[in-house]
Parts: sequence; structure tokens; C-alpha cells
Amino acid sequence: MARKNEIQLLVDQFARLPGLGPKSSKRIVLHLIKNRTQLLEPMVKMLENFTEIIGHCQVCGNVTLHSKCDICSDENRQKNVICVVESVIDLWALEKTEIYRGHYHVLGGVLSIFEGIGPEELGIPQLINRIKHEAISEVILAMNATVLGQSTTHFIVEQLEGLNIKITTLGRGIPSGGELDYLDSTTITSALNSRQEY
Repeated sequence: MARKNEIQLLVDQFARLPGLGPKSSKRIVLHLIKNRTQLLEPMVKMLENFTEIIGHCQVCGNVTLHSKCDICSDENRQKNVICVVESVIDLWALEKTEIYRGHYHVLGGVLSIFEGIGPEELGIPQLINRIKHEAISEVILAMNATVLGQSTTHFIVEQLEGLNIKITTLGRGIPSGGELDYLDSTTITSALNSRQEY
């Protein structure tokens, strides 16, 4: 079997990204090669810097260049409400609506016994601890409407039992099996405005 050349190895790396297959990856790599000075070289420099400076917020798990993200640092946001999301991309989808002004907690996934993802891997104990110690009055559970998302929601609700905190979920507008990243801002706004107590 012939050894893969560097171009094919780069195509393979791009194909590992979500939403990109082999054909799209080939097009991207060829476009980068064609536009070496304008695109490829600046992108390589940016990625080298990026790996050095990017991290996760120590409070909520959002991506940030600092120990605390802009949302957690914003004194004008509601401190007594936390919206729990599966991923940073879900946080971005909610932020795009410009309606939610509370804080977030990014789990980084959902509970899955098949993949060996338990509460500790998602930082659920830290979430519960944060809720107990930050005078939180409402927790919005904004997990995607998938089976694993809903089972994660149910698990968190069980952990919050007896804490005298209002627990809500996103309301109508989000279809069963729907993911926040694929919904438009109007649908997400409607779901936020019509959230229901769990």
C-alpha cells in the first residue's frame, strides 16, 4: 500500500471535523493551496497562536482567551439564573437571540453509558455545587430534545431535588430530536419565552 502524501493527510484531518466529508475536505485543502498567501499562511499562524491562548472558562466552560469568559465577567447579566447547555455551540445559539441575560453552564456533552460518559465527565457535580453556592433561583435546562439530552435533563433534575430552585426547560418551538445549533433565532427565542417548569 502506498504511503499517503501530506496533502492527503491534511484532507483526512479536515474530514475528521463535524459536517465535513472527504469531498468537502479536498475542496477546502485545494482552495487553501490555491490561496496560500491570502488564506493558508495567515490561517496556519492563527492556529498556532490559537492553541496557545484558547481555553475554557473556569466558571461555566465556555471557550475563552481568559480564565473567565466575557459572559461570566459581565456585571450586567442576571447572576441568579443559569442556563445549562450541552455544548458551546448551543450557548452561541442562545446568545444569538439576544434575549437571555443570565449565566450559563456548558456540560460538554450528554450522559451516555454506551460511551462511558457519566456525571463526573460532564462536570455535573461542579454544576450542582455552583448552584448551591451562588444563590441561584432558576436553572434553565436547555439540553437538545434527543433521548440522551432528555435523560441528562432528568438526571440533573433529580440532583436538584430539595434545593427549592425553579427548574425550567425550553418550551414549544423545539422539535423532538431537534438541536439548538440548527434552529433559527426566532424559534429559540420562542422556546426561551415559553419555557416550562420541569
